[in-house]
Amino acid sequence: MSAGFTMYTTPWCGYCHRLKSQLDREGIEYDVVDIEQQPDAAQIVESANGGNQTVPTLVYADGTSMTNPSLAQVKEKLAALAS
Repeated sequence: MSAGFTMYTTPWCGYCHRLKSQLDREGIEYDVVDIEQQPDAAQIVESANGGNQTVPTLVYADGTSMTNPSLAQVKEKLAALAS
């Protein structure tokens, strides 16, 4: 199964580290993009967050996004995409 979403993050983001560890513990696959290393990715985050570079921002396969979601919100979204 391929990743259901991309997580846009920075190395210093505590919320990102927490969500990554929760996702890893649950065995949920995802792609990670560091917006400090990829300026084009920062523009994606800004467009999803009203011009702000707020992370973690998750962009799902259907094009929708969530900013700083809980693990429960991510699991609910992935279940909806799978159905």
